[in-house]
Amino acid sequence: MTAASATTPLAMLAMPEKGATRLAMQAALVVGGTLLLTLSAKTKVVLGPVDLSLQTLAILLIATSFGMRMAVATLALYLFQGAMGFPVFQSTPEKGIGLAYMMGSTGGYLIGFLAMAAIAGWAADRGWDRSAFKLFGAMLVAEAAMMACGFGWLATLIGAEKAWTFGVVPFIVPDLVKVALASAIVPAVWALIPGKARG
Repeated sequence: MTAASATTPLAMLAMPEKGATRLAMQAALVVGGTLLLTLSAKTKVVLGPVDLSLQTLAILLIATSFGMRMAVATLALYLFQGAMGFPVFQSTPEKGIGLAYMMGSTGGYLIGFLAMAAIAGWAADRGWDRSAFKLFGAMLVAEAAMMACGFGWLATLIGAEKAWTFGVVPFIVPDLVKVALASAIVPAVWALIPGKARG
């Protein structure tokens, strides 16, 4: 296995090494990724008084499949779509839309999504997506970074105590479950790929 193939994210396996076809495929994946993010944001799981989405799971899977650069590009395009007024976020347009929504209580989490994608994608670029143990650790850091961004912004709006109680605590266990799922799914997919295809 070459050094390059040992650190190639999943989505890159079927792509040509260079040229217009590669660029077109990358662009299609980025756009497709934003569609998946929108769908995951609208998929709600009700847990007591809190509505949870599958979005963090989708971000982790996208990041580890795309690698850091494409993952960040996907999240950046997604945030741009939201800023332009497209109803791509959870609870849009019911609770607002565009920049006004992004400056609200979820604004920190939205920015945190970029950090989450960058960290998980960085890990995939280094081949950590082949190991459930390494990937779980990286995704845990990515999750913590996202939550820190969300907590920090929410604390400026409603205070640290309420931000912790309502913006962090209800999501700890569900998000740990999603981290565990994502860190198990990606290495399992790699295990199904023949050795030669992996490099």
